Amino acid sequence: MSEFLNTMKAAAKANKKTIVLPEGEDPRTIEAAKQIVAEDLADLVILGNPADIDVEGAVVIDPKTAEKHDEYAQAFYELRKAKGVTLEQAMEQLDDATYFGTMMVKMGDADGLVSGACHSTANTLRPALQILKTAPGTKLVSSFFIMCTPATEYGANGTLLFADCGLNIAPDADQLSEIAIASAATWESLIGGEPRVAMLSYSTMGSAGGDTATKVQEATRLAKEKAPELALDGDLQLDAALEASVGKLKAPESKVAGAANVLVFPDLAAGNIGYKLVQRFAKAEAYGPVLQGIAAPVNDLSRGCSAEDIVGVVAITAVQAQKMA
Repeated sequence: MSEFLNTMKAAAKANKKTIVLPEGEDPRTIEAAKQIVAEDLADLVILGNPADIDVEGAVVIDPKTAEKHDEYAQAFYELRKAKGVTLEQAMEQLDDATYFGTMMVKMGDADGLVSGACHSTANTLRPALQILKTAPGTKLVSSFFIMCTPATEYGANGTLLFADCGLNIAPDADQLSEIAIASAATWESLIGGEPRVAMLSYSTMGSAGGDTATKVQEATRLAKEKAPELALDGDLQLDAALEASVGKLKAPESKVAGAANVLVFPDLAAGNIGYKLVQRFAKAEAYGPVLQGIAAPVNDLSRGCSAEDIVGVVAITAVQAQKMA
């Protein structure tokens, strides 16, 4: 187990939060829930049929028959009636476990939600954006992975943050700058210490042309303009971002080159492929996709996740809830 996950678990146990798991029908969720209860990481609410879910120490709720179903539906109707949602539609919508769980967070009956083991990112994110909306001052919701690698010479003893690897398909320069700034704040909040943000490309400091390199260069300019206090640079090739010798050769004036701990990818294809390559070939632990920019902690899981992955994301979600309280 990585030092990062140990830190997250210790923090979660020190100030327990209530986390909702809406996928009570998934065996990985049940296995993870049993481990979370055993390790005392969070107070759990599992959504599903109580007759089919046996996790001692967790609260199990069937959204369709829940005591607060109609109360939540009324509140959802008030939130969405301007969009044309009727009370009847709200009642039906709250039969859905993800909507019900998100309303639990909205109404203060839970502190965070973790879903996605058997649902798409859209199914997790849509209720969060409709009900919880974005955090104050946030222009864009994005995602990140915490990558814990055995290559301790990189990042913070082998731990790095990769963004965006799970949500925004083709961010423009302004959106990419927002992802970079949000990721830096997430690094400070979860990991601690100074974030050093590398805006990745196939080009280093304008060494190659093309639309993607130009976009990353513009995103770097915008990010520096918005957050001049950040250690952030680009465009940087991956080796220039991580290897001190290469960074010194390719970007000798950069304070980030060769020492990056936050890697911002130019688009979802690069980010998603990149994190999976590191996970498989470097035997890294990958925690995410974790969402940033929502008003309360709601986090997505990869549908290929393991029970251990769910445990890790629940611990991270609990710590996010502590920071946002």
